[in-house]
Amino acid sequence: MRRLLPLLTLSAALVATTALAAPPRACPGGLHRAVTAELYFGRDIRGAGEVSDADWTQFVDNEITPRFPAGLSVSDVYGQWRTPKGEFEREQTKALFLVLSGTAAERQSLALVRDAYKQRFHQDSVMLVEQQACVAF
Repeated sequence: MRRLLPLLTLSAALVATTALAAPPRACPGGLHRAVTAELYFGRDIRGAGEVSDADWTQFVDNEITPRFPAGLSVSDVYGQWRTPKGEFEREQTKALFLVLSGTAAERQSLALVRDAYKQRFHQDSVMLVEQQACVAF
């Protein structure tokens, strides 16, 4: 995931730019406009195995939940990318899904969560994708 992120980041930025250029669409009845965030946390630790389920749970409890107490969803996903040498690398990944409230503090919280994971688990990056959405609870 570390080497794929520049390409994915560019792709996400292009999609986001296109989405931002379009006028906002009205949400159907019962839904309201919000920004959603997806974060992708690779579980491979260079030369040291993998982020365990217990380590992940502790990270969620200590770093994510305090910053996003309104709620979140997590899913196991599989990632792969092609290295510059043309080889495929594969990695188990945790995907975090959030509906943001729009506060300025959330931007900082997203950055703090990403930085904490990179530091704790020796990662080069944590991918972030944001989108406009219509949501209801």
